[in-house]
Amino acid sequence: MNPTATELVRLLGVNGETLAVAESLTGGLVAAEITSVPGASRVFRGSVTAYATELKHRLLGVDAALLERSGAVDPQVAAQMAAGVREALGADWGIATTGVAGPDPQDGQPVGTVFVAVDGPLGKGSTSASGGKVEALRLNGGRAEIRMESVRSVLALLLTELAGEQTGNERAQDTERNGGF
Repeated sequence: MNPTATELVRLLGVNGETLAVAESLTGGLVAAEITSVPGASRVFRGSVTAYATELKHRLLGVDAALLERSGAVDPQVAAQMAAGVREALGADWGIATTGVAGPDPQDGQPVGTVFVAVDGPLGKGSTSASGGKVEALRLNGGRAEIRMESVRSVLALLLTELAGEQTGNERAQDTERNGGF
């Protein structure tokens, strides 16, 4: 079991929040990591694997003109995927992956170009000014390595956002309740 996914499920539960996932190049791997954690059903709303570019628009509400102009491998596309899945599935948080795992370049982007995004509620302790954040990755390795590093990166990005939400007394109370340090 992935320790980051375990911590995400724990923090989401403590906060009383839910998560939805939009995936492209990872093809369901992010959802699989989250749902491997016992108790994930309390916080995980579901996922959309929008592998085909037109599904990013149709299912997740990504701007069609943006997709036409930039293709699916773009930071704004990742941001809109995260916001779109959050809205479509009625979750507090949405995360998304889009990129090129190979073997060939896509949309003018080289293999290893990946964008991961998180979209969440605005509020105290949020490290995002707009409720969303995108991280650009340039990954090396084969297709499997690029996909798994994309999973790791999007989970880490969400964990950073969730940890930013738990500040001061909230974190101290949670630590006491859960017997932590």
